Amino acid sequence: MEILQSNNQVQLEGTVCSSLTVSHEIYGEVFYKFDFKVPRLSDCSDIIIITVSERILNSFSIQPGDMLQIEGQYRSYNNYSGEGSKLILTVFAKNIYPMTENFSSPNSIYLNGYICKMPTYRTTPFGREIADILLAVNRHYGKSDYIPCIAWGRNAKFCAGLEVGTNLKIWGRIQSRIYKKKVDDDTYEEKTAYEVSISKLEIIKG
Repeated sequence: MEILQSNNQVQLEGTVCSSLTVSHEIYGEVFYKFDFKVPRLSDCSDIIIITVSERILNSFSIQPGDMLQIEGQYRSYNNYSGEGSKLILTVFAKNIYPMTENFSSPNSIYLNGYICKMPTYRTTPFGREIADILLAVNRHYGKSDYIPCIAWGRNAKFCAGLEVGTNLKIWGRIQSRIYKKKVDDDTYEEKTAYEVSISKLEIIKG
């Protein structure tokens, strides 16, 4: 069992909903990706991209329809293919288990990072307050992951006044959201955005 990095922790449980495909290879180690369906409290679900090393897959195979529990980190990397979003977000699996006893939450994430872009505060047409935050979470070897986060209500109003460089602890869940992007005057393309929906946050001072 691999120990999770303390400033970036994800726990998910759900169902594999795609076949595995090759994501990338580093120093001879092959990594695969697949889509993972995680239920919400409502009738909806979030479809989250999972990345897993071939070394984990040596112990058991993963097939569509499998119900799994996954522990890992939420990571970002730049997409240089020229297609789709420039920032790719994926859960990097550290431990995968067949579904046994349920987690206390089927979708939970904890992040400790730094605001790296001024928060954007807005209200929806229905009057709901939202703040968009981009959080930089340090990783080993001098790397960082850049995680889009959304705060709601009083948390949104609070985050609106925070400055770049503020150290935040965030608790929440990973969500996927379908939207339509205008390609030309008559055409829209369906896209998926991924972000962390914040349920609780704390400023770290000093």
